[in-house]
Amino acid sequence: MGEGKLSGKTAVVTGGSKGLGKAMAQSLGRAGAKLALVARNMNDLSATSKELRASGIEVEVFQCDVTREEEVRRLETAVLQRFGKPQILINNAGVNIRKPIHEFALEEWRQVVDTSLTAAFLCCRSFVPHMKGQGYGRILNMTSIMSHVAIAGRTAYASAKHGLLGLTRALALELAPEKITVNGISPGPFATELNRPILDNPELNQQFISKIPLGRWGDVNEVGELALFLCSEEAGFITGTDILIDGGWTAQ
Repeated sequence: MGEGKLSGKTAVVTGGSKGLGKAMAQSLGRAGAKLALVARNMNDLSATSKELRASGIEVEVFQCDVTREEEVRRLETAVLQRFGKPQILINNAGVNIRKPIHEFALEEWRQVVDTSLTAAFLCCRSFVPHMKGQGYGRILNMTSIMSHVAIAGRTAYASAKHGLLGLTRALALELAPEKITVNGISPGPFATELNRPILDNPELNQQFISKIPLGRWGDVNEVGELALFLCSEEAGFITGTDILIDGGWTAQ
């Protein structure tokens, strides 16, 4: 997709300092979007912003725990002061804790659910009012193949991602009159920090690859380009759905 597709647009990207968030930010930035990158780790944010600015992308970083209501409200104010009203919101922040349900502490459960689901609610609640009235808007929620299927030991993550898909569908209907589209992107196995426990275990890694019909992990740039398309004018008739990008995993 050519340069300038998103010129004049501002994109807020949570979990934007690495992995899929960074890849999506890069794709949107190369298309002309101004970037508000959000994450908890300022060192990671600074490193990513330096890399993006070296490519000529306009970017500002915002340290924020998006599971905390008061911090999201401060983020809202800070983004508006720096960029004005945003047109794009990508809810990408997420964590995964893998263990049998009887070993979960309530705080661990809440950490997983709040980071994927509650944070998306808080960010939408803050930024949607500013996105209205512009005749264009894009919200992308990073769902997961765990919004559709499951794996043992992923009770918290699958629950959170199923919930996020429900939020995506309901919000799409709510915002359709405003010409704001709301969609999910459901990645399958991608080589990111979130999957480091699998990538670093040769046996588990091979087990995972054997379950992927295309026989490889996904490349983060593939998600970046999908996000760019969904944020483009050409994708204006796509809303309330979820795009699986999983190498065929859920087709089985």
